Amino acid sequence: MPGPGAGGLALPSAAGQVGAIVAGGLLGRWLLDLPAPAPAHPHSYPISRRAGIAALALFVLPLAALPAWAAASGSSLVAFFDGIYRAGALVFGGGHVVLPLLQATVVPTGLVDNADFLAGYGAAQAVPGPLFTFAAYLGAVSLGPLHGWTGGLAALAVIFLPALLVLVGALPFWEQLRQRRGIQTALAGVNAGVVGILLSALYDPVWTSAIHGRADFALALAAFGLLVVGRVPPVLVVVFAALGGWLLAA
Repeated sequence: MPGPGAGGLALPSAAGQVGAIVAGGLLGRWLLDLPAPAPAHPHSYPISRRAGIAALALFVLPLAALPAWAAASGSSLVAFFDGIYRAGALVFGGGHVVLPLLQATVVPTGLVDNADFLAGYGAAQAVPGPLFTFAAYLGAVSLGPLHGWTGGLAALAVIFLPALLVLVGALPFWEQLRQRRGIQTALAGVNAGVVGILLSALYDPVWTSAIHGRADFALALAAFGLLVVGRVPPVLVVVFAALGGWLLAA
């Protein structure tokens, strides 16, 4: 069975994801020629520019401070929160992009077994809501100093904190930025790059950790058909896949 992170991606890390997003934005800025958008009514937000800048500074501060703190203290708890915050801060455009970052945070360090990681991911697909809530499961089952309800709630708060800070920081400047043609073409390129990142997340860790033979592939294909073609509710598809996996392992 391949180890966590195996699979041959060139940069299966936060740096690789950020690099892909930046490259997509630059290519979109230089190569795309989008039609002019329809005039939009301007909106005002009850957040000052000073408050926005402060929120952006608070967003960047943990990205620099937590890795240094974790390296200096050797604390597994600080390293855990560093990985969770980084995953919430550097993910753009789709919840499944967070999977490789979360796996790199908890599986190699031994905080969560890879089988438990994949089981939690499968269970997360059966319930509504953003995939970021998967962090609550990881915090709850973690073998570190913080676990259970406390660990789950703490991990949930940490992974959503960057999005809140970016939202508050961007709103005072959004009306001005979204009217610029260069920003629009760059965002289109970023969205295209995110599609590639989502495909890489499907490959590693999902495909590399779950598909090991023809039987596994057939089960995954059947589940995909039930979900996409048959429109079967996701919770039932998860139950079907779990029973199928149990039968294959028996």
